[in-house]
Amino acid sequence: MEIRSPAFGYGEPIPLRYTGLGQDVSPPLEWNGMPEKTKSLVLIVEDPDAPSGIWTHWLVYEISPKRTSLAEDQPKTQYLPGGARQGLNDFGRLGYGGPMPPRGEPHRYFFRLYALDAVLDLKPGLRRSKLLRLIEPHKFAEAHWMGTFQRL
Repeated sequence: MEIRSPAFGYGEPIPLRYTGLGQDVSPPLEWNGMPEKTKSLVLIVEDPDAPSGIWTHWLVYEISPKRTSLAEDQPKTQYLPGGARQGLNDFGRLGYGGPMPPRGEPHRYFFRLYALDAVLDLKPGLRRSKLLRLIEPHKFAEAHWMGTFQRL
């Protein structure tokens, strides 16, 4: 299982367009190699370098295993085309919230994709802690992509 973004290389800076200092739109993502028993996918984007601990930038769940990408600039709505649901990021909003770290060292942003062995029919608007608790017994594969961003 693999995930990548055509907008930036692994470990490279995330373009300004996809940050809170730019247009704050979600970057395009592509994935492949889903295991056969995959029933749904979950995407979690997080910054482990935030001063207050892990900062959640995006939660997308109930993604169909037939889907192989998310286009740039996904709507900031409860449901995405195809039925995927979005949770609340740590900015308190639905959908993607781009990197906007304090000035200083670069932060890392992990785009984690999980394969689940079930469709859980979760409601939109979940927070990261609850989503992780609900998917834990069902996740069996994971892939990630990482970009960086530094506020000067």
